[in-house]
Amino acid sequence: MTHPSDTGPAPVLALRDVSKSFGAVRALRDVSLELFPGEVHALAGENGAGKSTLIKTLAGVHRPDAGQVLLDGEPVVFHGPGDARDAGIAVIYQEPTLFPDLSIAENIFMGRQPRRALGRIDHKATHSVTADLMRRLGVDLDPDRPARGLSIADQQIVEIAKALSFDARVLIMDEPTAALTGSEVARLFGVVRALREEGAAVLFISHRLEEIFQICRRVTTLRDGAWISSELLDGMTEDDLVRRMVGRDLDELYPKQEVTPGEVALSVRRLTREGVFTDVSFEVRRGEIVGLAGLVGAGRTEVARAVFGVDRWDAGEVEVDGQALVNGAPSTAMAAGLALVPEDRRAQGLVMDMSIERNIGLTGLRTTVKAGLVDRGAERSRSLDWAVRLQVKYARIADAVGTLSGGNQQKVVLAKWLATGPKVLIVDEPTRGIDVGTKAEVHRLLSQLAADGVAVLMISSDLPEVLGMADRVLVMHEGRLTAEIPRAEATEETVMAAATGRAAA
Repeated sequence: MTHPSDTGPAPVLALRDVSKSFGAVRALRDVSLELFPGEVHALAGENGAGKSTLIKTLAGVHRPDAGQVLLDGEPVVFHGPGDARDAGIAVIYQEPTLFPDLSIAENIFMGRQPRRALGRIDHKATHSVTADLMRRLGVDLDPDRPARGLSIADQQIVEIAKALSFDARVLIMDEPTAALTGSEVARLFGVVRALREEGAAVLFISHRLEEIFQICRRVTTLRDGAWISSELLDGMTEDDLVRRMVGRDLDELYPKQEVTPGEVALSVRRLTREGVFTDVSFEVRRGEIVGLAGLVGAGRTEVARAVFGVDRWDAGEVEVDGQALVNGAPSTAMAAGLALVPEDRRAQGLVMDMSIERNIGLTGLRTTVKAGLVDRGAERSRSLDWAVRLQVKYARIADAVGTLSGGNQQKVVLAKWLATGPKVLIVDEPTRGIDVGTKAEVHRLLSQLAADGVAVLMISSDLPEVLGMADRVLVMHEGRLTAEIPRAEATEETVMAAATGRAAA
């Protein structure tokens, strides 16, 4: 591991011994980073490591308390994001914010459209330049298409094109793949390679370690706001990078306990929802973790929503401990001992402006409401108990849940449902968008729940997670179950064969 040096070619953008504090919190401590033209550089670290503060420092949102920002080897002070943009630095966020009723071309040139004589906007030139930008990126998007209805992936392409229109030399990509499908990720990586070939310096941030190794040449690792290393990825392993990120060896990222399955806790028979999924049947036993795998759009989340009663099914039966559930009635499912941790924790799992304790307490209102009023003491006691059990990191239990990191938000959703004492727990993408250290904690929790006799149905697009944690793997393809694979026989090849329809059930 080597510290960025003062020798060799000058980087296009660099940080040198930068520190930044917010009150008593030291977000960055003596951090250095060098971004070279024609190179994709990864920024790795757990949630809270300082990645967001570093990005905002490069983008001119924050000014360092100490240290220097260097542009082409010379010290520079950005007084705001506009200064950074004028210097050729652009940030592509996970969820872009475009004007939905304007066209792609209008979004790219908002506020600086080419003009004709007498000051009229030259729409032909705007269209032509936008088309050229799309060709440079190797993407087929109509410049006149309205932004409304564009996928997240297409919106990101528009933002990248906008950056190129500013002659950006440095592109910072903050978790760009978190909401993308496999094919969209492949297209984005093609665009990143095109940018690299044009000589752009790209800073790439992702929790998906396999993506870092796939697209990046060099990686800088932060831990607790401090610089740990900057090094070439060639010769490194994922385990090496994890060790730098968390400061310790992960005993097991997938700490699966061996448990003898008990009685059937969840039984799904011939469940059908027209046009969505057909004839889906499976069982989950006490003490068992059953993985539900498949490609995006296979119908896995839709099955989970129907089982829990969020969506109605057209045919079939669902039973918990032999008790039939009422179609389309989540309250009945909860009363029977079923819990659902949804895929989109921010939109469906949490009330972001509500406090941590109120969010955890939402599922227990029946026990904490007396004479029509919530017993705040009982709610707080219940919430604190579960926050401690799940090791949620927060300043105050009364703080808004939206102030927490993604991993801690996920723990709050889990706490909310575990507080109900479920017999069956359905978790949909339980570790999406959270760092590797917290992933191991969530896996350990799921394993312990199974050991305690809870039946766990785990929906995941992370194949190593499915293979590492599941006792059995169910695979869906285009709305149908195509395979049930025992743990001993489950490999990436067998699961993907069934997920793409190449294996019979």
